[in-house]
Amino acid sequence: MDLLQAYAEGGEFDIDDANSPPPQNPPTATDADDTITSSPDSSPMRLSLPSKSSAPKVDDTMLALTVTGNKAQSKPLDPTQHMVSFNPTYDQLWAPIYGPAHPYAKDGIAQGLRNHKLGFVEDASIEPFVFDEQYNTFYKYGYAADPSGNNFVGDLDKLQESGAVSVYNIPQNEQKRRRIEKKKEKLEKLGEVDGEEAGDMDVSEVDNPATEAWIRKNSKSPWAGKREGVGGELTEEQKKYAEEYAKKKGEGENEGGKSNAGMADKSTFHGKEERDYQGRSWIAPPKDAKASNDHCYTPKRLVHTWSGHTKGVSAIRFFPKHGHLLLSAGMDTKVKIWDVYNSGKCMRTYMGHSKAVRDIWFSNDGSKFLTASYDKNIKYWDTETGQVISTFSTGKIPYVVRLNPDEDKQNVLLAGMSDKKIVQWDMNTGQITQEYDQHLGAVNTITFVDNNRRFVTSSDDKSLRVWEFGIPVVIKYISEPHMHSMPSIALHPNSNWLAAQSLDNQILIYSTRERFQLNKKKRFAGHIVAGYACQVNFSPDGRFVMSGDGEGRCWFWDWKSCRVFKTLKCHEGVCIGCEWHPLEQSKVATCGWDGQIKYWEVGDLDDLYRQAYLSGTNLEDEEVCSTCGWTTFEDGVCPTCGSCYNLYDVKPFSGPMMVEPQKS
Repeated sequence: MDLLQAYAEGGEFDIDDANSPPPQNPPTATDADDTITSSPDSSPMRLSLPSKSSAPKVDDTMLALTVTGNKAQSKPLDPTQHMVSFNPTYDQLWAPIYGPAHPYAKDGIAQGLRNHKLGFVEDASIEPFVFDEQYNTFYKYGYAADPSGNNFVGDLDKLQESGAVSVYNIPQNEQKRRRIEKKKEKLEKLGEVDGEEAGDMDVSEVDNPATEAWIRKNSKSPWAGKREGVGGELTEEQKKYAEEYAKKKGEGENEGGKSNAGMADKSTFHGKEERDYQGRSWIAPPKDAKASNDHCYTPKRLVHTWSGHTKGVSAIRFFPKHGHLLLSAGMDTKVKIWDVYNSGKCMRTYMGHSKAVRDIWFSNDGSKFLTASYDKNIKYWDTETGQVISTFSTGKIPYVVRLNPDEDKQNVLLAGMSDKKIVQWDMNTGQITQEYDQHLGAVNTITFVDNNRRFVTSSDDKSLRVWEFGIPVVIKYISEPHMHSMPSIALHPNSNWLAAQSLDNQILIYSTRERFQLNKKKRFAGHIVAGYACQVNFSPDGRFVMSGDGEGRCWFWDWKSCRVFKTLKCHEGVCIGCEWHPLEQSKVATCGWDGQIKYWEVGDLDDLYRQAYLSGTNLEDEEVCSTCGWTTFEDGVCPTCGSCYNLYDVKPFSGPMMVEPQKS
């Protein structure tokens, strides 16, 4: 304000004067009074007061020493002092403190030297065995070796008495002496012998059950005093009871060397008599059972239904070569055999498995058969008597069982297991003679080819493998990215082709010759089998391919044209199995998860043949529909069923009826 007033009065003002420092001696009060009185418009009076600081007084001595490069700049601070009388540097504040620090001190050790929340911890270089030895020695004897030196700590008197022994290096003579003393103490506690007898007694006699010392030692046992009666012979009644009990519980070993750990094996005969008036067994085939025709026809009419199983039926097999009996495996743990030729009733029930039966297979003559169950057992049955000849098991679930088809190898059993192996047994000795272990999943099928010198297996690993019988080496491996699992395989009657049921809803054909190639020209589709192991099969003459599906239908395809020939609605649910009769070429048996087994025949066409034969009618050059038997056509189309390609030329009947497809 003074400067502005002086400038207004016209006085000269020099910038240098304004920038110059103030005078050293400020004006006194009298001078100021004179100035104030002489200039009434000037600013009010100012008083200069001495400056004060709230900061404490600092000793500059230590600071001067640090500036001059004294060694104090690397000296750490004392953590116990409560006041710092100088200005420390950053390095001094964060310098590491050596020696014991306060547990809660955050800055006791530099961050780079920390490996624990309370500071720095060194690793102890001592082995776990050495630590356990010294730890147990200290708690047993009172002394232990000092890991930091070659001396001992603890009870030194005990150390000298025991000779510095540890719990892990007790001398053998000391161990033997202790065992003897311990046995003597036991004998003295029982009061059976005094100390002198115990000292004279051999320790080995106490552990030998054949000595008197052992008997006296164990005299308080509930079996004491009964030793003389054990060697006595059993009475006839006791022997009979023991045999019945062993047979009931399955404690005895069978011929296969495996114990019957499952339920008791039994069988029930349901027929009138097991032998006829001529002494023939009920399983003997009828003498007049012969093939009536060389050609097969697709069935249409339901002839008979067997409904003896309480649960689903998993597999069916006709009696070999004759087909007068039908064997069925049920999920109700039972296996039944049915009469096909005469009464159509159940002849015998075989009960021996504790879980569902997976697969069955006849021997060549039909007198015996195999069963594979989810109870992990394979049983070999006598068809006539119903007795179990032998039982085999590896502890895994058998998915498929087969006998070698050769007549001289009917004692060789092959089983595909859930543990990826094919196990081969000799049923005469009960021993495993070979294991074929190359698959990566459970084995589903075993099919013999090439005059039974080789066999083909399929598995859940989506591959086919060809084996030489008796040699556990794969000679052909078939696996493609587009392949699916094949749970059922059938051999063509001419033995040149294999039909494999693929889970992508189609049937693939493979050659059985050297290369085992896929026949891309033959493919049968239309059915739905994804997720079901539906059986695929051929007619005895090889003209038709048949298969069940997941909707309860049975499908028939023509082998040459690969076209769908016919479908039958057979079951409610899954139609899991189908078998063509070996002699009566127009009859088929099917089974399903509805627990029923159905028998089908050709129907109206068969009646037409029979009527033509009885009446002597000549059917030459007359067109007949193979589906419904209708004989009148309009423009080549059957007016009853609408078929346009199931047409046959029927030749004059002379002996067996011969029917050939109509040539286009």
